[in-house]
Amino acid sequence: MEEKLPRSLKNLDLNTNREPKDKILVSAYLSSLLTGISPLNSKPPSLVSLCLGVIGKHLDEMIPCLADIAAIFPADIKMSLAAIARRRKLLDDDVIISLADSSWEILDVSGSDLTNSGLAKVAEMCKSLRAVDISRCNKITSLGVSELLQHCRSLETLRCGGCPSSESTIRRSLGLFKPNLSNVEGETWEELDTSEIGHGGQSLRWLVWPRIDKDSLEMLSSECPRIVVNPKPSLVSYRTDEVPQEALPDVALDGPFVKDIDPKTWVVTEVEQKPSSFPLSNELPIAEKFRLAYAERDARLAPKRAKNARQHQRRAERDWMMSSDKAKAMVLASKASRSLHKS
Repeated sequence: MEEKLPRSLKNLDLNTNREPKDKILVSAYLSSLLTGISPLNSKPPSLVSLCLGVIGKHLDEMIPCLADIAAIFPADIKMSLAAIARRRKLLDDDVIISLADSSWEILDVSGSDLTNSGLAKVAEMCKSLRAVDISRCNKITSLGVSELLQHCRSLETLRCGGCPSSESTIRRSLGLFKPNLSNVEGETWEELDTSEIGHGGQSLRWLVWPRIDKDSLEMLSSECPRIVVNPKPSLVSYRTDEVPQEALPDVALDGPFVKDIDPKTWVVTEVEQKPSSFPLSNELPIAEKFRLAYAERDARLAPKRAKNARQHQRRAERDWMMSSDKAKAMVLASKASRSLHKS
């Protein structure tokens, strides 16, 4: 896609007769096209963001002692680390429980290895959650959703789906959103308490389920009219300013907590796996490195394998001689033969 030249650069060229400041401006713009970072309208990262980037790159090494380290971090730093862990595919029960803070109002565990146990524990710790994203979590079932709704009474936005397992989970959880009208005889609607007719999801208003099936959508529309499914700001049925950012599918819940952190923090492992466009002449492909390492290990272990084979053969011969009558007879005959020759 062609980049639009900023207005300040439209009248500039690379002529050697230009002023030095114009050359610097053009060079800075060309550099921004290569790096993706514009020096014209971006500010340098803060010291906190730089530190989080360094911690994020080594987060896998810190996981064993993360619970002790995270205890001294404020809530927003814990959220940033959780966002980095999710992007690095390191987020699981132990990591999120170590980082969870009671003041959190959002929780984004999409695409992680979180289970029902981990989600229930975090929901119990973070009762003020307003928005939760459990999309593409194939280890979370309707039991985990039930625990979430029971503990987080202020939950307004739930994001789900994205994979077959998550689609099945939210489909089985729809009954949790329905009002329970079995024990409200003799009451009027004005006198009913929401805690009496809800299963725990009475505060839920926004459901982000991009691939919702027709039957589920019809059920929610008829039995849970308070829940808006896949809200879009362009709809005219409600004012656009009523839809929170957390309910828009294209907005990552934890995005604001990593917006100033270098994306290389969580894509460094992927970049290393990709072949370089300009490989160095003395750099071996990763497959060749593995082959050489295997060949070296095989040559180093060859004498040990030969020794083990000889021991196994002697052990097999000994076992055969101890268990076979014919072998015992041959041994006795050999001993008798040697005795006769000595005499």
